[in-house]
This record gives sequence, structure tokens and C-alpha cells, in this order.
Amino acid sequence: MVAALAALGGKASAASATDAGEAIFLRGVLPSGQPLSASRDGGLRMQGAAAACVNCHRRSGLGAKEGFGTVPPITGRYLFHPRARNLEDLDLPFVEGMRADRDPYTDETIARAIREGLDSEGRPLNYLMPQFALNDADMAALIAYLKRLDQRRPSGVTDTVLHFATIITADADPVKRRGMLDVLEHYFADKNTFPLGPTPALRASRKMMFMVNRRWQLHVWELTGPEATWQDQLKRHLAAEPVFAVVSGLGGRNWAPVHAFCEQEAVPCLFPNVEVPVNGETDFYSLYFSSGVLLEAELIAKRIIDAGNGKGARSVQQIYRAGDSGEPGAKALAALLKRHGVAVSSHALAHGESVAQALRGAAGADALMLWLRPGDVAALGGVPPPRADVFMSGLMGGLDGTPLPAGWRGVTRLAYPVDLPERRRVRVDYALGWFSIRHIPVVAEQTQADTFLACGLLAETLSHMADTFARDYLVERIDDMIERRIITGYYPRLTLGPGQRFASKGGYIVRFAEPERTRLAADGEWTVP
Repeated sequence: MVAALAALGGKASAASATDAGEAIFLRGVLPSGQPLSASRDGGLRMQGAAAACVNCHRRSGLGAKEGFGTVPPITGRYLFHPRARNLEDLDLPFVEGMRADRDPYTDETIARAIREGLDSEGRPLNYLMPQFALNDADMAALIAYLKRLDQRRPSGVTDTVLHFATIITADADPVKRRGMLDVLEHYFADKNTFPLGPTPALRASRKMMFMVNRRWQLHVWELTGPEATWQDQLKRHLAAEPVFAVVSGLGGRNWAPVHAFCEQEAVPCLFPNVEVPVNGETDFYSLYFSSGVLLEAELIAKRIIDAGNGKGARSVQQIYRAGDSGEPGAKALAALLKRHGVAVSSHALAHGESVAQALRGAAGADALMLWLRPGDVAALGGVPPPRADVFMSGLMGGLDGTPLPAGWRGVTRLAYPVDLPERRRVRVDYALGWFSIRHIPVVAEQTQADTFLACGLLAETLSHMADTFARDYLVERIDDMIERRIITGYYPRLTLGPGQRFASKGGYIVRFAEPERTRLAADGEWTVP
């Protein structure tokens, strides 16, 4: 019993040490609660978050390329590896900045490197490496964390298979669901078709640059029942089918439980098809192409506010259906406008209530904002358009295919958080051609194009990771590589900087062009609110 308690105490102590090291590494906070302090030659001093190791070495500890230089990996696997005579002898996956031609570090020489800026052989490190003021206990905690960073076998990765999931919520659109799954299933089938037959079996090799051909396995996690049960369902799925990452996916009214699950379980969730993404300022694992209706709210708010100076709308009426994506969109727009003194009233359509009924109470507002689906949009044909300015959610209304009645087209402007049809045509045609060759019906073009784009980004990123399978590293590599992507589908440009989780940042306000009012045209420049 005593021995068992001692062992438990030892494990608790080790966990406490690595937790303390994690706070130093990620947040620049010492176990005492004081900020981490560091300095560089020349007198530059840093404290707290600005001094945290993560700023240069990244969350994975595997470093990054910075301009013409590289930040080396500092996980235990790379720090303690014995000197190799040449790259052929180094049985580690390639990471930019790694060094094979030096003595392995020890706890003592790591501490010297952190405090004094000297490498394992006593030579000065790059001048960008700060010197940190850490006492022995704090140093031990940080070193323990570095040792832990990449010791675990990555979940969802075997010698021959990479496992991925896609998540579909219970309220997802069934048409979009079929279109997304068609793309995923065909993409995975193509990926598993080796040019000369099946993917070859694993071959033994000590070459650092060697990449094993692994088969991709797709697991479809379909959620059922109330939203409150979704996280538990996902945990059961993950326990039964461990995966390396979630790719694409499809949500309905509320993606928040899925987002929370991926953050809690540290599972990358790559570009799901959702209209209301979660904007968690400190979240890391969830990446989205855009912020959906929340971006639309920003675009509309900017248009209304910029038209101010006594000429813009001083009151706005919003209409949406309760429980749909327009509800958070309306809430976001109201918050933005109220900060600038614009009065906002919102009407949530009750079950069975028509838009016509709601519009009767909207008279007198300077502007009308409609967060409506195509069915409600089409029903506007029985109601004369107001004299007020009219704005509408393009995403919810169907973008180019919105059934807005002719009488409303002259007064309505759409929020349009994607590129214009004529400008994106070449980029989207690449995906459409791929669909045609594989006889995939196009039933939800943007959903299917975005799914194809997500798969392509995943494949390109993995091809550069050289078997360095770490979930954090996957996200970091996508962050670095996404801006080099030429075929970007519906989006003119995709970029991700530190702390950014939405790759496309802007959009247009569009109108129906004269004289036929059937073609969409930009009513202004591409705008990043």
C-alpha cells in the first residue's frame, strides 16, 4: 500500500511539474504566478506572454521557418537524439531546422542553452534566442514539459493507416450531407489508389526523409438527438475509432458542442461546413474558411455605419427565424450597430408565422435586415418592398441562386462573404471538373467545393510533414502553408496568422445589376471589416 501511494505521489508530482512547464512554455507564467522574464543581446527585454517559448518554437515544439531562417525543434525526441554521422543514420522524421551533427543535449546543457544561449557543445545559439531567468525548480518543470511534448504515439496513426473523421450534426441539411460525403468518399478512394496498384506495404528504412505511404481511412460520425448529448457521443466515437484529425464536416444551427469537443480533446477540426463558427480567442484546433453569418453581420454593420454622417440608417429592423443561423447573426449585428448609436429591433418569426406578418410591424425603420432561407425569401413576392434600405444574408438566402422576387431586387443588397461569380469561376471549375470525371452530382456547390478544398489542403500539408505526426504540428503547418494555395475555390485568398482561425477575412456587399436585375454585381470593393 505504501509503495502504491508513493507511486501515485510520484505520478502526481510529475504531472504537476509538466503542468508548470506548460504554463511557462505556452503562456510565459512561472509557477509562482510571476511573469517569465527574458532578454536578448542589445538590452531588449521581454516579459510574460511576449517571452513565452511558444512564440518561436510553436505549440508543438517543432519550430518554424522564419523568413530565411529556421527555428529548430526543441522536443525531447530531437534534443536528446544521439549524434548522427550523416542524414542516412538519423532515424527521425525531417523537421526544418533540426541538427544531426551535434552532441545530444542533457538536462544540464538544456538549462545552459535556456539561461546562457549556448548549444550542447558550448557554441553560441542564434542571436534571436533569448536568455531566460529561471530558477532550478522552474527550469526542471520546463525541461520535463519539453520531454513530454512528443513522447506519445499519435492517436489515429498506425504504420499503414491514417484515420480521419468527419462530423455531421443531427440537424444538418440532408442534401448538403450527401454532397459532402460524395466528395469525401471519392477523395479518400483516390488517395488510396497508388499509381501502380495498391499502396505498398511498409518498408524498413532509416532514411530521415523517407515517407511511408499510408492508407487514409474515413470515419463518419453522425450525431443524433439533443445538442446536450453531442459531446458525449463524440467522446464515445473517439474512444472507439481514434483519429488523427477531423476533416470537413457539416453543421446546422449549432456547431459549438463539436467545436468544444475538438478543443478539449486536442483534435484538429479542419474547415467544417458551418454558417455559425465559434470564435474562441484562445482556441487552437478548429480552423474555418470564414466566420459565416458573423462575417456577414460585420459587412452589413460597416456599410450602415460608413453611410452615416446624418445620411445613414438610424434605426434597423431585423427579421429571422428563431433557432436558425440568423439568430446569432442578428445578435452580432445588433451589438455592432448599437455601439454606434443605431437603434436595432429584432423580430424572431414564430413557428408558422409568415414573413408578411412580420413585415407589417417593420414599417418606419430606416433599414431592414433579413436573415432568411430561400423559402421565406421566395414568399416576399406577395409583399411590396419597403421604402427603407434592405439588406439580406447571402449565405442563408442561397448566394447567386437566391429566389428573391423581382420587385425586391432593386432595393436589396446582399452580404456576400465569398468571391464574385466571374472572379471565382476558374478556381471553382477545377473542383467541378474533378466532380464531373468521378460522376459526383453537384447538389450543393459551395459545400462540395469547400470540402474538396479542405481535403486538398490536408493532403498537401501531410506531404510536407514527412511522417512527423503530431496534431499540433498539423495545425501549424496548415497555418504556414495555406497562403501558398493557388486553387482556393470560392475565396479570393486564404491566410492564417498567429491566433487567426478564419482563413478568408472579407467579402462584398452585392446588388442585382441593371437592367435585368438577374446578375449579381459588387456594390463596392472587397472589404475586410
